[in-house]
Amino acid sequence: MESSDLGGRQQGPIWHRKPCPAARRGVIVNIIHSVKGYHSKTIRFLNVAFDSSGDSLLAGDHQGNIYVFDLNGNRFNLVQRTMQACTALAFNLRRKTEFLVALADYSIKCFDIETKELVSWMRGHDSSVSSISVHGSGRYAITTSTDTAQLWDLDTFQRKRKLNVRQSVGIQKVFFLPLSNTILSCFKDNSVFAWEFDTLCCKYQLPTPVEGSVLLYKVFAVTRDGRIFVAGGKSNHLHLWCLESKQLIRIIQMPAKVRAVRHLEFLPDSFDGGSNQVLGVLSQDNIMRFISIETCKLLFDIGSYEEGISTAAISPNGRYIASVMENGSLNLYSVQALTQEGNKPPPPMFKSVEDSSKYTSEANKLTTRVTSGRSEWPWKSKGSKIQTRLLKLQVNTSLENKENELPGGLNKKRLRALLKGFGEYPAKYRTLSALAHWSAIFAETPYIPLLAFPFVKLFQNNQLICFEVVATVVVNFCQHWFEYFPNPPVNVLSMLENVLAHHDKELLQHLITYSVTAQVYAWPLLETLFSEVLTREEWLKVFDNIFSNHPSYFLMLVVAYIICSRAPLLHCNQTADFEYFFHHRNNLDINVVIKEAYHLMEATPPDIHPQHMLDDFIPLTKGQYPVFNKYPKFIVDYQTQEWERIRQDEIEYLRERQLAHELEAKAQEWKAKDEAWYRKQELLREAEEQKRKMLLEEEEKLVEQRQRLAAVKRELKVKELQFLDASRRRFLKYQQDQRQMELKRLDDEIARKVSMREQETAATVQDVEVRRMELESQRQLFEQHLIKDQEAVTQEMKEEVDACRRKVDLEDHLVQRLMEIDREENQKAQIVAEENLAKAEQKCIDTDWRLHVLHKLRRDDQDREKRYEEIAKLLHDNRVEEAELLKAMREAEEKKWEEVTQKKAQLEEEQKAAAAADEYRKWFLEDKMNDALELAEKLQSEDGYFERLRDLKARRTERGVELQQVPRSGNVCLNDLSASESSSHMSLGRRREELACQERELMAEVRRLRQKLTSRARTRTRHPPTRFPATKWTP
Repeated sequence: MESSDLGGRQQGPIWHRKPCPAARRGVIVNIIHSVKGYHSKTIRFLNVAFDSSGDSLLAGDHQGNIYVFDLNGNRFNLVQRTMQACTALAFNLRRKTEFLVALADYSIKCFDIETKELVSWMRGHDSSVSSISVHGSGRYAITTSTDTAQLWDLDTFQRKRKLNVRQSVGIQKVFFLPLSNTILSCFKDNSVFAWEFDTLCCKYQLPTPVEGSVLLYKVFAVTRDGRIFVAGGKSNHLHLWCLESKQLIRIIQMPAKVRAVRHLEFLPDSFDGGSNQVLGVLSQDNIMRFISIETCKLLFDIGSYEEGISTAAISPNGRYIASVMENGSLNLYSVQALTQEGNKPPPPMFKSVEDSSKYTSEANKLTTRVTSGRSEWPWKSKGSKIQTRLLKLQVNTSLENKENELPGGLNKKRLRALLKGFGEYPAKYRTLSALAHWSAIFAETPYIPLLAFPFVKLFQNNQLICFEVVATVVVNFCQHWFEYFPNPPVNVLSMLENVLAHHDKELLQHLITYSVTAQVYAWPLLETLFSEVLTREEWLKVFDNIFSNHPSYFLMLVVAYIICSRAPLLHCNQTADFEYFFHHRNNLDINVVIKEAYHLMEATPPDIHPQHMLDDFIPLTKGQYPVFNKYPKFIVDYQTQEWERIRQDEIEYLRERQLAHELEAKAQEWKAKDEAWYRKQELLREAEEQKRKMLLEEEEKLVEQRQRLAAVKRELKVKELQFLDASRRRFLKYQQDQRQMELKRLDDEIARKVSMREQETAATVQDVEVRRMELESQRQLFEQHLIKDQEAVTQEMKEEVDACRRKVDLEDHLVQRLMEIDREENQKAQIVAEENLAKAEQKCIDTDWRLHVLHKLRRDDQDREKRYEEIAKLLHDNRVEEAELLKAMREAEEKKWEEVTQKKAQLEEEQKAAAAADEYRKWFLEDKMNDALELAEKLQSEDGYFERLRDLKARRTERGVELQQVPRSGNVCLNDLSASESSSHMSLGRRREELACQERELMAEVRRLRQKLTSRARTRTRHPPTRFPATKWTP
């Protein structure tokens, strides 16, 4: 069988030669993980799992090492070290490189086999996780412990649901059914529930089996199509359920030696369509039997009593079986080789002669219970009857190995439980320890391990038999060996020397010549029981003869071995050669030695024959071992006391050494702490120095940046001042241009108005002349009529003259008011001009100051590299002066605004007075015009000029409209005034010539007023008002 030791390797080949599983009962390779060192040991594998393809195997040991075995590529790789035992594995996730492992701390971790990194860590269980079931899609997993089952989403690694049960019930297993969205939960009370995965609603519950067939379910298995459900437990019965009909369809009875089922798993087949027919059953005897659930025949089995199986996993493709053995190793089986080989049990190691009739009767008994032929599968049960079948067995399978049969002294179940729990038997069950407990001398005898070695090798699977055999050998074949303890048995060696001297004096003389005593040529053979000089087969043959004869035959065999080796011994002449000869195998026919021993038994004289000095063979007593005290007790007690004293001294020494080590460790710890503290302080100092340097560098950089920023600010300030200066210059130029254009426009407007006034005046003069001529003609035309009525209307004329005089006075007042209004307007214009002049002067002052500051800054910028301190001082002085200037400007501005406010108030008062006068004037004129119109209407019947009076009334209406449209400022158009005067003089000139003269005088006064206004406007245009000299601020 190919064996592969992982050792300390993290990767490498699984096997070095191409395996031949057919020659090794289907075993491809046996994998062990041993650790070499002062205490060499084997690390036990605990769990295995295949991936979805079946070509990669995942295995975990009790130290938390997780290995991946690539069966196609013949490579293994250590992918993770969890540092704690794993309790379950899953390797069929949606992401093929990830796997789940349940650990002893009740957590579940997900790792990646390529990156070897932790993907997720899932917690939530309060007890050990016994199984992990993965959904067919690989996206969900169910982890089961005794108290709960939890559903996980493997995309987010979040828990979706949790199944809790009463503590008295407990959970056996919860898993996904293949090819469906059903979850099957099995509880310790034998209840089985099916749940819908999407809604987690209960779909159905399997009914309780009929009475008489109830067993406690512990393990479960489902076919790949999800139709057949198998359950087993502490019984040799298996229950087969049909999940479609929810009925128990069959009970399979395993052989009688199967008392409990520990694991169930179906063997997949590529051609069965998922309805698996082969079921693997692992029982309490650590043998996994594969049966056909259709024919109920035993197809093959794996494992044995010596090499038991703890757990197993079958690949999804049905090609491999991976089993964790009881000794902690990992076996990989080929299913093809197992199915070809069939069930061929190995030949028994121990044979004994028994009565043939007994075997015949036992075989006949088994034959009566075994079904013959191939029966059809009864899927449909008839009525409520449950069909039961027995497994067919070979006849020789009923013959158990007698080596493992134990007497009533020890409990085999208890021993196996101890071995499974501790990995080894306790010391009191070991052969040498048992011998030391039997008799104190065996704890002090140095050659006891050499004496017991061959029997330990022979009975390595049954330490009790080994102990009893060794005790029997010691009692019968080691008589008188311990009388000269601690020296070799001188008496026994003397007997051997006497026998050798009698039968071969030449050889004895040769040995004495080279100072080779019996302790050299006989004692090595006695203390090792020939195990160093014989092979296993030769040793077994020799002891077959020793156990069949008197105990003295054992001593005769030693002498026979020496005599048969006389030729090479006679050629030896050095003590080392003799020692080597009796400690190593030699080219010697053991059959000749046995015959020579029988010859010595017969030919040795009675006086020197060991038979008379040794007792006959006595077996061990039943129920209690005999007392062995044939040794110098005081020597053994003294050595025991010495050993105890040495042990106590050693314990004291170890305690003192432990204290010294602890003190040294504490001193080293304090030293390490001090060094760490000083190192930390040094690092802190270096870090502080480095930080200080960095701060200095940063400060230098910051100073440079500030200098650059200040330079940039200065440049920006200069540019800003330049831009402001350019803007001010441009704005001043624009203002000058605007003022020049405004002055030009005003000149043009004044010239145009003067020309228009002159034209209007000339036209008015012409109109007056024409009207005068018209009036003269009319006067002459109607003079005759007026003379007639002169006396009648004289009195009326007097009244009219008085009215005219009053009207003339009113007109004079109006004209005077018009002149006053014009004067007020001129004053307002002068005030506005003065305000604008003051603002312009202020702007000029500001501009001059800014120009002065700009020139200063330019001059200072040219010398800035040499005079930083002067610039700072000048800037400070400039700021002070600027503050004073701003303060003065604010005071001047406040004064100006106070003057403006006062003048605005005065202007509003004057405007209100002008408006009141205007209203009064309008009322007065309207009143007088109404009187004149009434008078004219009275004269309609006398003069016959009705049409002229109607025109005068219309003009009066238009005049009233125009007077209503005149603004409150009191500005009256001279053309309108002259027209009213002309109309009034025309109406009165018909009667008197004085009215014509007054009209001419009034028109002349109006012309003089117009000329005066025109000359004043021209004088203002030619001689502008003087300006105040520009004021400068000096530093």
